[in-house]
This record gives sequence, C-alpha cells and structure tokens, in this order.
Amino acid sequence: MGKRTKAVVRTLLCASLGMVIGTGAAVAADAGPLLPKQLAGPATEFAAMRAPDPADAAILSRSALLPVAFDASGRAELRVPVHQGRLEAMLLSGGADWSPRLLSPAGVELPRATLARHAQDARLGGEHDGQGGTVLRLDGLVRGDWTLRLQAQPGGERRGYLLLKGDDALELASHQAHRRQLVGERMDIVAMLAADDGSAVALGRDAGHIRSAQLRIVAPDGRESLQPMFDDGRHGDGAAGDGRLAGGFVPGAAGTWIAQVIVHGHDRSGTPFVRTAEHALPVIAAGPRLATAAATASYAAPGRLAVRLPLADAKPGSHYRVLAEVWGRDGRGGEVPVAWIGGMAEAGPDGLSLGLDERWIARSGAGAPFELRALRIEDPDHFIPLATAARLPLSTPRLRLQRSGMSTAIDELMTMGPRPASPDARATATGRKLVLVHGYCSGGVWPQAQFANSATFLDANQNRSHDQFAQRIKTFGAQWNSFGTVAHSQGGAASLHLYAYYWSGLDNAAGSRLMQSVGTPYQGTNLSGILATVGNWFGVACGSNSNMTYSGASAWLAGIPTSARAKVNYYTTAFRTTNWYTNDYCNAASDLVLGDPEDGTVERAYAQLPGATNRGHTAGQCHTAGMRDPAQYRDAARNATMSANAAR
Repeated sequence: MGKRTKAVVRTLLCASLGMVIGTGAAVAADAGPLLPKQLAGPATEFAAMRAPDPADAAILSRSALLPVAFDASGRAELRVPVHQGRLEAMLLSGGADWSPRLLSPAGVELPRATLARHAQDARLGGEHDGQGGTVLRLDGLVRGDWTLRLQAQPGGERRGYLLLKGDDALELASHQAHRRQLVGERMDIVAMLAADDGSAVALGRDAGHIRSAQLRIVAPDGRESLQPMFDDGRHGDGAAGDGRLAGGFVPGAAGTWIAQVIVHGHDRSGTPFVRTAEHALPVIAAGPRLATAAATASYAAPGRLAVRLPLADAKPGSHYRVLAEVWGRDGRGGEVPVAWIGGMAEAGPDGLSLGLDERWIARSGAGAPFELRALRIEDPDHFIPLATAARLPLSTPRLRLQRSGMSTAIDELMTMGPRPASPDARATATGRKLVLVHGYCSGGVWPQAQFANSATFLDANQNRSHDQFAQRIKTFGAQWNSFGTVAHSQGGAASLHLYAYYWSGLDNAAGSRLMQSVGTPYQGTNLSGILATVGNWFGVACGSNSNMTYSGASAWLAGIPTSARAKVNYYTTAFRTTNWYTNDYCNAASDLVLGDPEDGTVERAYAQLPGATNRGHTAGQCHTAGMRDPAQYRDAARNATMSANAAR
C-alpha cells in the first residue's frame, strides 16, 4: 500500500495505545576504549530524539507464515485462500520432500505435473542466515479455499512453514503497544485490517470480517503457546467490535521472543483470507534504576557542565544510551527549552555523566530552576528503556556565562563535546584510508580494486548489534589517522552509529562524503521478523537481529542526531521491471513478503534515511549475489563515483 494507507493506519492504531589488506582479515574482538561523544542539540530537535511511538513502526503484512505440523502418519493439511485466481506460496521444509498436492475448493486435485512445472527452488534470506524451500506460482485458479496436502517421508523433517502471499489490497497492520521489553513485564500487540481499493482506505471492520485471531507466542527455548486477541473494548483494543484487536503476554526469560499475529477471515467481497505479522521481540533483564529523584550538574571544565545521574543496580563498566531534554525558566517563570543532551555513557561509581556546554543555556536565555525531561536510559544493543523519568529536577552551580537569549553559533564542542587528542588508543596511527564495510551475516563484498586507497573490513558471517558492529569498525579503522566508509546493508547503519556516538578516525577524515552506503535498511526490513520466526524451528546460522526490524530500527533512529545523519550519502536499488505481465522480483522467496520496489531484502521505502543525502535509485540491481539481477555492490560506475568522492 502507499504512504497514504500507512499514515491512516498509524493514526488509528495510535488511538489504541494505552588492518590494510587486499583480501580481507578478521577484526579483533576487542573494540578498545569507548571514547563516547558528549552529544547535544537544539530544542528544535526534541521531537526527533524522543522515544518513538510504537505505531510508527507498524508491520503492514499482505502475507501469512503458517506453521506446518504433521500427524503421526506424516500427513499435514492446510487451507490455502486463493485471491483473484493466483497462488504464490513457499514451502519452508528444511530441505525435506513433502510431496505437495493441491485440491480445489470442489475437491478436484491439480495435476501433479502442473504443480511441479510451476515450482522452483528458492531461499528466504541470505546465504548464511536464510532457509531454503520451494516456491509455487500458479495462475488461473478458481477463488476460494484450496487444500494443500503434504506427506513427510519416513525419517524426514516433520515441521516447517508455509509462506503465503495474499492480495495486495488487503493488509494486516500490527504493532507493539508496549514501550519496554523486560523480563516479567507485560507486552501487548495491537492489530487491525486495512483495505485500499485505490480510491479510499478502509480500516478495521470496514476492511473485512475477522473470523478468528490469535497471538502465537514462541519463547526463546522454542516452547509455544496461543493467546487470544480481543475486540471487546476492554483490552486496549479501542471500541468493542471496531475491528481492532489486542493481545499480550508476560515474558518469563531473557532472549528473543516471537509474537505472531494470526488472523483468518473474509474480505469485503467474501473471499477468504489469512494474514500474519511476525514481531521479533528482544527481552532483557531489568537494569539500572535512578537512585535519586534529582540530577546534579557541576563544572567539569571551563564552560562545560557534567550532568550526573546517580544509579542503583548498574553493572560497573557497562555503557548505556542516555537521552534527555534540558528545560529552564525565563524571568517570568515561564518554561524555556534549552537543549537535548545524551549519547553513550559508561556507568561509574557515581552513576552516569552527560556533558552540557554552558552556551546552550546562555543561548536559550533560560535560568534556574532547571530540570531534565523525557529522560531515558537504554541498553546499547536493543535500545530498550531501562530507567525513565518524565521530569527530573536538575540542580546547577552558579552559572558563569550570562544568559543572552541570542543565537550563538553552534560548533562541534557544543554538539559532540571535547575532541580527544587521539580518537583511539593507537595515538601513533598515520595515513588516510577508505574502509569498505560489509553487512549483516556477510563477508567482503566490495570489489576493492575499484576503490582507490582502500581497505576491506572483514567480520565474516557474524550477527552484531549496531553498537557492537560500530566498535569493530572503530578498532579496524584505528590503523589510520583518518578514514571514511563505503558500506553495504547493515554496515551503513553501523558506520553511522559509530560516527554518532564515538570518537574515531571518521572525525579526522577530509573529503566530500564521509559515509556512503548501498542497500542499508535504515528503517528496518520485514524479513527480520519472518526469518527469526522460521529460524526458531530450523535454526539460523547468524541468529535474529532486532536492530533491523521495523520497531528496532525506529528505536535506534530516535537517538541519531540530525547532524550525524547529514554526513551520510546513500543509494537504493530494486529489481528491473521487464513488462507489465511478468512477475518482477529480485528473490522469488522474499518477493512474497516485501512491498515493491525492493532489492530482495530491503524495500525502497524503508531504505530511506531522513536528514541524509539520497544519491539516487537504480533499477536492475539486487541486494546480493545469487538474486535475479546483479548485486548492487558490483556497479563499477557507482563504485568509481563513491571512490572519487569519499572522505579519507
């Protein structure tokens, strides 16, 4: 669906919230000292830095991922709704032969030769993080519920999934209704239907009839349970009978939980449908808490205040992402916004310390009493709030700089804090380099010969959070005094994360484009939740990555300063459209769940980074090798452009 549909859906859903190398080398695990920046920005950025509304990261699903379970005789049977005469599905069998048979609503079996002719092997996900299976594409079928019969072979895999694509005009919109994901705290999911006929968007009960709705919960250890979803007006679902559903659960252990919404029903024309939405939810143990009901500030250096947040239950040496707004008062007692402050902060004996340049206060014209607002302390890997405060008094010493209320020029010291003498422990590092960065669960993908004065970062086939990934880039780049990056996929987000939060050689680089990326899911990808769900049964080599789900990406972006985003230049690609009647895609499997245009992993709409420079979109290139069109990182012309413009 288009942006109009997404905006309408979110509006209504919100209402229900209550080394130099030529061939690559492994990166050392030790990321070195953190050297975090002391971030700050103007009050005009308050909205961008606040915790995101969960509805803004809603999953809009036109597909269904249905678990397949066999009986004692190795048989399984599923109802498969067919819309507009077309069936597009994938059997995720773990490589097993399930001998599929397809029967019409009247019970007539489709010839097996026909079924075999329209089947192709495919892989959902990447080489190291995906799952193989068989994609079926059939046209000219009668509408209604078809029956898919499967027969497992003796000794073969007896569980898996059927991935089914539905009619584009009907989607299931689903989002989290909770803001924290801690062990023992309830988590809720809200969902509804959305139908778009091209002229208007219908929501809830106006979009179709829901016959049944369940929340399938999969714990980190694989245990499953089914929870009901309600439309009774008593479970945070809006008004009774309005078509909005809600359900929840309480996680009893840390790890990645799967909350899968499964909805069956009929659309407005009476055609049966099934839709699912897969939420991969990292759950962590409770962390530190604020030890006092106030924060204190003192001079750490001339013109620099240290804002201290006393903590209890903090693990010494742990670091957290912290964000807060600073407010003061004018001469009449009126509220005055001063600046936001934050960044990554390491816990010490006195808690956490944030930096604040006194010029922010003078610039705002504010005076005492001061307070912190919208304070949140989050873990650095999933950005889950651990401690929060809507308002926290902030005591300050007698300020030395007189308030002026005038527009003082904003400089680096105000936005990033004091620059260290060396951005890394290796103070003797010299030279400049362009670092080529790969993505999630990948290896060296960039043709290094196409980039002048470059080196290949390699942390092959690993699953890292943005924070962990960024620190490895920092360690690798510490061989040189300065470096810029050209990154693929998650490597783009990790590079931005590094520049935003930590001092590194990126801060010494000179050139027009500091960070460049291709195919980075800055706003997430729906594949993350689906692969996490499938991997729970079959196993996925690299594991799930919450930073690349819609909700995880949204949480991460809500702490990336606009000044850091402005240093990014990014490109997007998608499949090549050949003609109007051919199904166009990069990957036959991911095409079942991604909205066009997409590159086989990332949808163009979710590859956008607000505040950065979009350098253009190219059709006829896919996310990685092995897809229908050439891999996006093999474009020699674009690579030459990036090399020529790269900062080093």
